[in-house]
Amino acid sequence: MSYHIHVCDDEPHIVLAVSLKFSKAGFQVTSANDGQAAWESIQRQPPQLLITDLQMPRLDGLGLIKRLRSDPKLHDLPVILLTAKGFELEEDEIRQEYGVSQVLCKPFSPRELIALANTLLEASASVANPGLASLDVGQASGAASAPRSYGESTGGLTPPRSPEVLAN
Repeated sequence: MSYHIHVCDDEPHIVLAVSLKFSKAGFQVTSANDGQAAWESIQRQPPQLLITDLQMPRLDGLGLIKRLRSDPKLHDLPVILLTAKGFELEEDEIRQEYGVSQVLCKPFSPRELIALANTLLEASASVANPGLASLDVGQASGAASAPRSYGESTGGLTPPRSPEVLAN
């Protein structure tokens, strides 16, 4: 299965590198250089995963995520937040308040990012289609390196938030 991801970062070399890695791994990739452009693109063609930078012009990553969480159609979209401000952020607070699935500090490993994306997408698919829950993540994605469950080699990864969880 080919998944659609959206990559948003104001650093062109990061967008290019991530887009190429994911395209070579069989993903459909769209991209934007700022949160506002990403929001407009996502409304036209919703992805199955968003990878966004924190600091960007026009609309930052948290502003973009707030918009996603307020839209019923996009509200459960898994999000990976990239940041160069890793030590300045309270990751648990961001995960809870914004429903961010994972925070990755720059520089990051593209291999780790793809494995994390596969894990999130398979978990999201199994929530949407419980019949896939017994399917091995590696089998479903074709990526043997993907972690097999939340928390296993992903640093406490959290699943996409449900409306009930976000309301509390």
